[in-house]
Amino acid sequence: MRKPLYALLLCVLCYVSGYAQMHSNNRKAQQAFETATNQLKNRQYDPAIASLESAIALDASFAAPHQQLGDIHRRQKSYEKAVEHYARVVQLDSTLTSLTWFGLGESLLYLGKYTEALPMLRKYRLTPGLDAAGQRLTDKYIADCEFSISALKKPLPFHPHNPGVAINSEYDEYFPKLTADYKTIIFTRKTDNRENFYESTQDSSGTWQTSLPLQGDINSARYNEGAHCISPDGKYLFFTGCNRPGGLGSCDIYVSRREGDRWGEPHNLGSPVNSRGWEAQPALSADGRTLYFVSNRHGGQGGYDIWKSILQDNGQWGVPQNLGPAINTPYDESSPYIHADNRTLYFASNGWPGFGDKDIFKSQLDSAGHWQHPVNLGYPINDHHEQSALSVSMNGKQAYFSTRRPDAFGGLDIYSFELPQSVQPNPVAYLKGIIVDAENEKPIHAEVTVTDILTNETVYNERADYEDGTFLAPLPFGKTYALHIKQPGYLFFSENYPLDDSTKINDAYEIRITLSRIKTGSAETLNNVFFEVNRYELLPRSKSDLDNLIGFLNLNKDVRVEIGGHTDDTGSKAYNQTLSENRAKAVHDYLIDAGIPAGRLSYKGYGQSQPVAGNDTEEGRQLNRRTDFKIIE
Repeated sequence: MRKPLYALLLCVLCYVSGYAQMHSNNRKAQQAFETATNQLKNRQYDPAIASLESAIALDASFAAPHQQLGDIHRRQKSYEKAVEHYARVVQLDSTLTSLTWFGLGESLLYLGKYTEALPMLRKYRLTPGLDAAGQRLTDKYIADCEFSISALKKPLPFHPHNPGVAINSEYDEYFPKLTADYKTIIFTRKTDNRENFYESTQDSSGTWQTSLPLQGDINSARYNEGAHCISPDGKYLFFTGCNRPGGLGSCDIYVSRREGDRWGEPHNLGSPVNSRGWEAQPALSADGRTLYFVSNRHGGQGGYDIWKSILQDNGQWGVPQNLGPAINTPYDESSPYIHADNRTLYFASNGWPGFGDKDIFKSQLDSAGHWQHPVNLGYPINDHHEQSALSVSMNGKQAYFSTRRPDAFGGLDIYSFELPQSVQPNPVAYLKGIIVDAENEKPIHAEVTVTDILTNETVYNERADYEDGTFLAPLPFGKTYALHIKQPGYLFFSENYPLDDSTKINDAYEIRITLSRIKTGSAETLNNVFFEVNRYELLPRSKSDLDNLIGFLNLNKDVRVEIGGHTDDTGSKAYNQTLSENRAKAVHDYLIDAGIPAGRLSYKGYGQSQPVAGNDTEEGRQLNRRTDFKIIE
């Protein structure tokens, strides 16, 4: 699902002309070398290796075959062998070609031998006439070495845990993605050169169950499926499909919906997300409205870039936007993962200073909406091997990724580890609910809105699932939120959730909401209408509830309501009666000022006469201090 970018290191054939004129006094050695040169032109690497080794056996002082062998082994990522041959070139003829220093420096870099690689690369950088691309790549490698030498002195705590055979196998497993409740993991497994999706769930004790292929129409027998993301509620899977019928490019992004315990037929997202180029590795924001992905389409910074597309009001994905030079480099970026806080992006890159191959980086949006300078997650999370596809828990503490380690069951295994605090995102909780009819318990496809009470900013606005009435709203920790549920023909529901207690940072809020049909006498509490103690002026944070009540009245124009005010039993009955009437009138007047006809409204103060809880505790008194509305016609 990815293509590597190299530049100079793939140009084996380009090097041939640089030293092909070098001759051996041994005729047979020269013939073997020339044979290898022709084989390289035809990309016959294994026969070329044999011919070059033959040339060396016939003439041990022949430097050119060593150079070509170093180039081939470097291309094949056999860096130890490449270093052996480049070192031999230096011994035999250090002036053969300046590319020896580049090949030696790059190979040592990819072996994690940074102090040895650095002088080789600096020497190559002094090559007269070095073109711009060569200068840029060499400067990048020098920066990698300098960064790595420093970072190795400041290792971070890192204790990766292998979840065992329930998830990992003798094959490669990668791209781990988990639902918001972290009870389901979906990942890619490669067997017999075929990529498919597998799933594992946790039981009540937190133990992962044996993974099984995803059921339904998502896995195919002929094509590869992988490089995916899952919506927080676990209902939608966006993934990469390559060379499938009807595709727009070599690889496209598809989406499949979970229907019961099966996945439905995948649908190509089409244009403008997909193009004639290569689109892959989608990442969906927690609110479901921004899709990040990787593409080599025109208009990028170079190589493979990270792009984003925003869901429009008409349900179509908008024209993709490049994340720009704050994230993308002239080299390759991949594996984006946007945390549920909707402002922390993790991604892999070989363009920013790192340990050699792709490292994982973190960037956050600042208050102005700009991506900050990417931060390398550090050693030993990153090392000279390739890292990719990080997933981070809602609370920001636990991370999953795929890597090769001595305790692996196969090649690539999936591991979890505690993310160092310095690179954690903002913690996020989630509100998981189900909405049903109060009379028949049937699920309701209602509109769910969550609002930041202080700023009145809508942070979540979706409809509950049409099959089971469920929803899942990720909510950044440290704020208080108003929840509103609306459905034509029903009373609307409101509640507030203060997510500012650090002791509850790992809590999940799971609720069951019963909506009552509109009928005379039915009532609902406005849980997000607030007043100062002993005052009746509406506080600004009441706006979300009041605006939703206005929306309800505009949607149901034949409804007349009574606004009711209630107090606890603190103070005299007469005082509480007056206070409750004034509070009810404040809401009544707000609605009239917003354009609701006065003939559809009335108000009444009930004082302390209708408690819904005992007044012997602060919690009970708080429940009794309330404002509600009742259908009177």
